[in-house]
Amino acid sequence: MQITHIRNATLIVEYGGKTFLIDPMLAEKGTYPPFPNSIRQDQNNPLVNLPISVEEIIDGVDAIILTHLHLDHFDDAAKQALPKDIKTFVQNEEDAAAVRDAGFKNVEALTKHTIFEGIQLSKTKGEHGRGEILKRTGLVCGVVFKHKNEKTLYVAGDTVWYPAVGEEINTHKPEIIVVNGGDNQFLEGGSLVMGKEDIYEVYKAASHATIISVHMEAVNHWTLSREELKSFINEKDMTSHVLVPDDGEVYTF
Repeated sequence: MQITHIRNATLIVEYGGKTFLIDPMLAEKGTYPPFPNSIRQDQNNPLVNLPISVEEIIDGVDAIILTHLHLDHFDDAAKQALPKDIKTFVQNEEDAAAVRDAGFKNVEALTKHTIFEGIQLSKTKGEHGRGEILKRTGLVCGVVFKHKNEKTLYVAGDTVWYPAVGEEINTHKPEIIVVNGGDNQFLEGGSLVMGKEDIYEVYKAASHATIISVHMEAVNHWTLSREELKSFINEKDMTSHVLVPDDGEVYTF
């Protein structure tokens, strides 16, 4: 497989002979106002430019996967740029209806046993924060990719570490795990995605796996920098297991 980290949670995954675009946020730098009630209220989103052009990103894509529909995972620029007949996977029928309302015609809700062109796509559980904040953040999912000629890939999505993530790891035994690790937060309510201690828990649950931390330094409410995470990885002796890609970086497994 080949994984290209684009920006924020946006990934291109080439897997089992097919190309998937995950959680496309394709707007130019500074297009949208900052997320309210959070730090960096003087900086519009996204905070950084795309590393390659939108045309390059969407060229050759066979399917889209939307773990949920927040702006930083499926934005207006993506809705405009993507072909409306492209296969699009979402987490549930509610999201499917919203994506169809945006003009997309080939939308399917993921299950634990979805098959696309010989590739198994298994919807996984996630929680976009802890406690009361979940009433605001709503439902999210992740997805596990399996194919006879590939290592198992788990894209966790916008989730913190909690027992169900460990259960997904135990069930699927992924060799590659992508986590959203920017520890994004509002001014109250705690972490919305994984922070460094969450990533350490993933490592302890899957010490055999390669972990890739994305969703970093791209929208205004991030609190964990790449530099801080790399220092923590070194401190915990995880450097051979946890990768922190720059935007545009490509990995082959």
